[in-house]
Amino acid sequence: MCSGTTPVCDLATVTCKTCTAFEGCSSDKPLCDTAANGGLGECKLTEVIAIYTDYLLNMDLAHRSYVYDANEWFPSVAEANGFTYEATPDWERLKTVVPARGRIVAFLDDKPKDLTQQAAFQAYMDGGGAWFGCHFAAYNPAPTDWDWYFNQFLGSGGYNGNTWRPTSAELLVENPAHPLSEGLGSVFTAAPNEWYAWKIDLRTKPNIEILLSIDPSSFPLGTGPKPEEIWHEGYYPIVWTNTDYRMLYINMGHDDMDYGGTNGPLSSTFSSPEQNQMYLNAIRWLGGAIELP
Repeated sequence: MCSGTTPVCDLATVTCKTCTAFEGCSSDKPLCDTAANGGLGECKLTEVIAIYTDYLLNMDLAHRSYVYDANEWFPSVAEANGFTYEATPDWERLKTVVPARGRIVAFLDDKPKDLTQQAAFQAYMDGGGAWFGCHFAAYNPAPTDWDWYFNQFLGSGGYNGNTWRPTSAELLVENPAHPLSEGLGSVFTAAPNEWYAWKIDLRTKPNIEILLSIDPSSFPLGTGPKPEEIWHEGYYPIVWTNTDYRMLYINMGHDDMDYGGTNGPLSSTFSSPEQNQMYLNAIRWLGGAIELP
């Protein structure tokens, strides 16, 4: 067994050695922190800190259902996939969390409203922090309310409508070589979701790389009853990264619900194996366990 100073066993030579970035660590501790252990490197877990709206304060039942699902699913797969998962409704955590290799902040259902929390999050990202945000984390009626976040960081500007009811969609994998795409194929079926559209065409933004988009085979997408809630054509980005940061926006995060009946969930965002693999790929990439080729 190898020690803390030489944590990796090289099976080819049957010797213990230090880890180097992106190689040498096992699946249970996939991240090599090359700065740790006096510069010798240390294999460790990725750390996910997921922030969400307190359940009783979240008036959108579908968003609440997604957070329930997320806070059950992520812990259930964490140990087997080399990460820890902490869920908290305390947005004040943004004032104390600092960038670190292997640390990811996630916004499950919203974004900070307090100006000091917003400033802390911007400082975290400008300092090299990693982040992913889901669904409502990008929704806004007025993108000027937080110009840096909506117009620069996300790049999407204002919200421009959605499909209804929540339905599954075929998603096109835009860059098969990106770590997010591993195991997804060229097109996969997503879990039911309310899909968002944006006022800014992200294809015009040089620092935005779209990783998943609605495949045309999905049209018509949505069932209405309003005509504008059914998409018949167009280009709709679903997951993207701003290449100036280590970040992902993920449009998933809205279960279908039995509105007006039991008000219980009719679907789960974690019902698609490929979509679940996408989440795991996101954590591996954002945490630094795998890099761009």
